Amino acid sequence: MAKFPASQLDRTFAALVDPTRRAILARLEQEGSVSIGELARPLPIKLPAVMKHLDVLGTAGLITRSKKGRTVAVHLAPAPMQEAMTWLRRYERFWSTRLDRLAAYAEAEEAKTRESTE
Repeated sequence: MAKFPASQLDRTFAALVDPTRRAILARLEQEGSVSIGELARPLPIKLPAVMKHLDVLGTAGLITRSKKGRTVAVHLAPAPMQEAMTWLRRYERFWSTRLDRLAAYAEAEEAKTRESTE
């Protein structure tokens, strides 16, 4: 099988697959800039593993790093997420219609159950 260079969208979704990376992004979304040490502290993994996760997020363009003295801070970079959301919105109509039908079915079944118990 031929290997093609990963697109930005591929790197974004590949980075989002891991729950630890999603937790890191959620924390950055809440707190803005966080030092790597502070970011690693509550995670149940060791610092080298956190660094590998940060490398994946950085390669995907989802974070940036800045250094002040000996402290490296990590910041959220939202542009790749916006591209992913744009891509997902194209397919939203498929699941929206199905969810609307599921809700209507559930409401109809609930109404039948209420009628039969009254």
